[in-house]
Amino acid sequence: MRVTIDLPDAMLRRAMAISARQSIPFEEFLTAALEEQIQRYTEEIQADEAEAPWMAGFGALADLSGENRRILKLIDEEFETLDP
Repeated sequence: MRVTIDLPDAMLRRAMAISARQSIPFEEFLTAALEEQIQRYTEEIQADEAEAPWMAGFGALADLSGENRRILKLIDEEFETLDP
């Protein structure tokens, strides 16, 4: 698939120089760089979604989400009634 992107000139020159030093086509260099970023993002998401051991005992506090919304609503209502 073809994609058009705008890159800062200095970044493009550095990326092209690195791909030339590694003797790989520029497209391959960009693909590898994107794959690395996607993998890093995927690992971060998986780490965020993994339950910490202490959360298993508390059920990740799922039952408090409604209570948190209720309290935030009360706080918002109170701040609306304050005199400036």
